[in-house]
Amino acid sequence: MAEKARPVVFRHGQAFLAAVSERWNYQILREVFFGVHRFGELKRGLGISATMLTARLNHLTELGLLEKHAYREDKPWYEYHLTEGARELVVPAIVAVTRWAENLADGEAVPARPLLHTSCGSETEPYLACSHCHQSIEAADLQPLPADGDK
Repeated sequence: MAEKARPVVFRHGQAFLAAVSERWNYQILREVFFGVHRFGELKRGLGISATMLTARLNHLTELGLLEKHAYREDKPWYEYHLTEGARELVVPAIVAVTRWAENLADGEAVPARPLLHTSCGSETEPYLACSHCHQSIEAADLQPLPADGDK
């Protein structure tokens, strides 16, 4: 008899996934990554209400995905930037989803937004690679293995 597969249980990252999948949060994180940092710019670019944007920015800041920096001394106006932790996790996801949308989403390819690799100063097209053989990885090339403790 075949062994019954166990469902995937999100122990770590469940709150993060729930937060990023919220309607506005992904769009805010994407815009901040692509250089839109100020409240007014985010509000205009996304077409979001001030109340909703304030709530989403506060929530993303509480989760440790965004940090805010005052840019005016005379008014409580802030710029928002991805935290280092968010850059490690969110940026690859944003790049992957953006590239997918540019190539496939509406059936018509659009020019890819250029990306700069700041370490070497060259324009780049990031990709997922195997840590063992360093070859490019496509979705069909991956197969999950049992986690430690699974039988």
